[in-house]
Amino acid sequence: MPYTHEELDFLFAHPEAIEFASTLELSRKSELREIAGLRKDYGDKARCLVELVQSRRTAQRKIEGGSQWMVDSPSAQQATPSPVADFRAQHLKGLGVERVADVTCSVGTELMHLSRAGISAVGADLDFQRLRMARANVPNVPVLRADALHPVIDAPVVIADPARRGSSGRIHSIKDLMPPLPELIAAQQGRELAVKCAPGIDFSNVDDWAGQVDIVSVDGDVKEACVYTPGLRAQAGGVGLKEGGQEGSGLLRRAVVMRASGLLTLTSAMPYEEDDAKAAAPAGRYLFDPDGAIVRAGLVRHLAAQHGWWQLDPRIAYLTGDTLPGEQGTEAVDPAEAVRAAGARAFEIVEQVPLKKLKAALHARSAARVEILVRGVDVDPDQLRKKLKLKAGKGKQNSWSVVIARIGDAATAFICESV
Repeated sequence: MPYTHEELDFLFAHPEAIEFASTLELSRKSELREIAGLRKDYGDKARCLVELVQSRRTAQRKIEGGSQWMVDSPSAQQATPSPVADFRAQHLKGLGVERVADVTCSVGTELMHLSRAGISAVGADLDFQRLRMARANVPNVPVLRADALHPVIDAPVVIADPARRGSSGRIHSIKDLMPPLPELIAAQQGRELAVKCAPGIDFSNVDDWAGQVDIVSVDGDVKEACVYTPGLRAQAGGVGLKEGGQEGSGLLRRAVVMRASGLLTLTSAMPYEEDDAKAAAPAGRYLFDPDGAIVRAGLVRHLAAQHGWWQLDPRIAYLTGDTLPGEQGTEAVDPAEAVRAAGARAFEIVEQVPLKKLKAALHARSAARVEILVRGVDVDPDQLRKKLKLKAGKGKQNSWSVVIARIGDAATAFICESV
């Protein structure tokens, strides 16, 4: 819950109270008792102390140094993860961008990474309390109160993050974002734009003004789509593009996959199989589940072309093949790490059966637990798990991964061991 002006005044003036509140567990079991204790010492300001401590615990999982930031619950939840903001800043830096206005800066996450990249940044927001927090979080970056639809900052490049949630929940139409995307584009006419959107964005809604869209995931969780105007499009041989792989006109799609094993960037400029008939074939030894960023960016076949894989069905995003990444190299490579670095999960196929025979096949293998993945078939994994009526047991040999996909007109199940 956002802070009042008086609550934020109190937090800035009483660091010792914050330090004490930070030592509290504030779990479901202890929260009522601990809040009661805070009220004895700090009265009605106990609420903002708890809000800050819990928000910082959320922020520290997303923002570098977030455990010391001034944040509230909405700003912590909505903050762009530091690896994503840093990637964007480095992309802009690589294009030679020198000055940027973040017109929806909130508490300053983007500003911190722009500044670190050596870019002169200025922040703006309509929420005065968030601006006060941004000044504390990023004291070396100027911020001011301004409407994104009424530009007042002199900068050739603008970053914007229209709100994707309202009082009634998640917003799906770009016309209903806050501010609405068409109005934002019109207001910032003549400047290059980087606009953060929901990862499920329909590319056809932006391809009349956009030059590039990045779908970004962190540790397998798709975080955002960032839509860039043509002047901010990656250059050939530059960030993320295969040498000499620059597309001509049209929207360049990139999947940016961030994992502990490293950074993978695929682009629509890379080669892929266009023919549906040639893109799919019967299952090989392994089945691959591409990262969500690759799927949403429409780059499944581009990933397949990199590794000699193919689709189980031209309409389904599961891939298959006979080799794991790195198996052809001379150096020993950990299979799991190699697969993660390639932007996928891998499963070794043990048995392929029609979906209606899955229960019998699992019982024959004394399966006790199953992980269920589904694409293209109207199956609820939780409901299916109940119908399978597996008997509880112990041991790795009793746990299986089941991948269900529509191949042609048939629902097919693959019983697998996870790589």
